[in-house]
Amino acid sequence: MQRADHQDPTDPLAAAAARVDRDERSAVDADRHVGDVDLTSWRSRAGHAVAEAWAALGRRYGALPLLVLTLLVGIGIAVTATWAASEVYDAVRESDDVAVLDRPVLDWMLTLRSPFADQAVTWWTDIAGTIGMPIVAVAFLVGFTVQRRAWTPLVLLVAASGGSLLMTIAGKDLIGRARPPLSDAVPPYEHSPSFPSGHTLNATVVVGTIVYLLILRQSRTVTRVWTIVVGTLFVLSIGVSRIFLGHHWTTDVLAAWALGLAWLALVITAHRLYLTALHRGAEPVRRGWGPARPVRSPR
Repeated sequence: MQRADHQDPTDPLAAAAARVDRDERSAVDADRHVGDVDLTSWRSRAGHAVAEAWAALGRRYGALPLLVLTLLVGIGIAVTATWAASEVYDAVRESDDVAVLDRPVLDWMLTLRSPFADQAVTWWTDIAGTIGMPIVAVAFLVGFTVQRRAWTPLVLLVAASGGSLLMTIAGKDLIGRARPPLSDAVPPYEHSPSFPSGHTLNATVVVGTIVYLLILRQSRTVTRVWTIVVGTLFVLSIGVSRIFLGHHWTTDVLAAWALGLAWLALVITAHRLYLTALHRGAEPVRRGWGPARPVRSPR
């Protein structure tokens, strides 16, 4: 039985695995640091223990398959969190506490409307819609994958987008909340359940992932700050646009921001664990059936 480091160089599968190994290792060297922060360094005792366990599993099974598995488990956690949030929200709604915030905010938004503002905000919110957001995600996905010659951006963006979509579907099906009255909405009207705001949730997760991937390769602090500011303003403006147009209640948008940030944190943590596994000797993709090759940690 051949060892991973003695495979036939003419084997196309071995050659492909070698290319993945080379490209992913090049990517991890570039992605490890955000400024002076080492993403493979875990300060808390719990974080250190989890990182060690993930590194060991990565050396045994390969870091990239482990990343995919971690994200799949994370999606399950995110959907479960959406169910829990919907239960809490439903209990609060029964006491009518949310109405104290929802109706007054929408009434104030009605005073700000004009034909020009309605059209401009409709155009802007469509960027985060079912057509606009996938176009944005695919454009960055292709750009990241080609420019970095690594599979990690593809895995992260697909998982992040898929998770946010499942969270949106789960939340709407579980709550089934009615949207604001059509008399208070700007056409074109939307008729799916209102909780949570899908535009807001998807924008939070997809744009948040894009911002994270961008700042990994930005060397100047001012560039990273502006990237985060622009991404944050976009996500906030999409949420506000949903309330302005009367397509969602304020609490729909607040819940979407909270759920989106929670799922984004899971995606980033999964990537940090992946970087840690590679840094501590795991192969991106396990080759052969023998023990993993010892890999020196970059100095």
